Amino acid sequence: MNTIFKTDFNLPGQISKYEGKVRDVYSLENDLLVVIASDRISAFDIVMPKPIPFKGQVLNQISVDMLKSTEDIIQNWLISSPDPNVSIGRKLNPVKVEMVIRGYLSGHSDRLYSSGKRSICGVNLPNGLASNQKFDNPIITPSTKADFGHDEDISKSDIIKKGILTLDQYEEIEDITYKLFKRGTEIAKKRGLILVDTKYEFGYDSKDNLCLIDEIHTPDSSRYFYEDTYEDYMNRGETPKQLSKEFFRQWLIKNDFQGKEGQDLPEISDNVVMDVSKRYIELFDKITGSSFKPRNSNNIISDLKENIISAIS
Repeated sequence: MNTIFKTDFNLPGQISKYEGKVRDVYSLENDLLVVIASDRISAFDIVMPKPIPFKGQVLNQISVDMLKSTEDIIQNWLISSPDPNVSIGRKLNPVKVEMVIRGYLSGHSDRLYSSGKRSICGVNLPNGLASNQKFDNPIITPSTKADFGHDEDISKSDIIKKGILTLDQYEEIEDITYKLFKRGTEIAKKRGLILVDTKYEFGYDSKDNLCLIDEIHTPDSSRYFYEDTYEDYMNRGETPKQLSKEFFRQWLIKNDFQGKEGQDLPEISDNVVMDVSKRYIELFDKITGSSFKPRNSNNIISDLKENIISAIS
């Protein structure tokens, strides 16, 4: 299908290009960033060899919507979105920490807990918790932002000890993280969903004002459960139905792959690819409350470039 796996543009005023796991980021003159949400999918910090149709469009459009819905809490980097897969915004000085916030014992935290750990990023957890159980209060489990390889868990005290942030900076970011998660939880509830966990990234502008950067509340950065069936699944001791890419991670795990040395990536069939695509579109419909409208393009790469150049000219 007409997907975006890689871009290689030479845009007017371009200074550099950075290729992340999912996004291609072009730095332009005047501190502008052009961020293209590709259809790449990663798991265990490894980019999979097959793109997922419409994934980038889903991620970009949800994130644009969510950034606009949180502007009263904190200013953000976004200026415009001239294409379904593109966001243009301000280049900021990024904080080298991802603020991961969890309302439930799921995903990475559940795997650590099941292995016997009772302290995650300096947060102590009680014995006897069940997988996917709701915490009494959300917990923050930060991770260091790695340019290459695996992000690593880190505690609040180590962030301050290592000079990544001052105490005042961390506490401001911590407060904003709780407020953003509360807003995301409220939005999800209106759509019959539970925001299980998510992550936020921040940066500072030239005047040292804190800003929100990157994507928020997307299925790549967040995990969602269906609210109406959560209790039933938990009572049966089963994993609640969810909308996130965690189900793709679980598919990889069942096929003996967790990104560890010596493990071979399983064959990702077209059926698996289309199932993942449907899950992303389903989440778009649920979280935005509107029907997804796939872009209609005979040459998506050409259209991308044309729309970007029109926006920055």
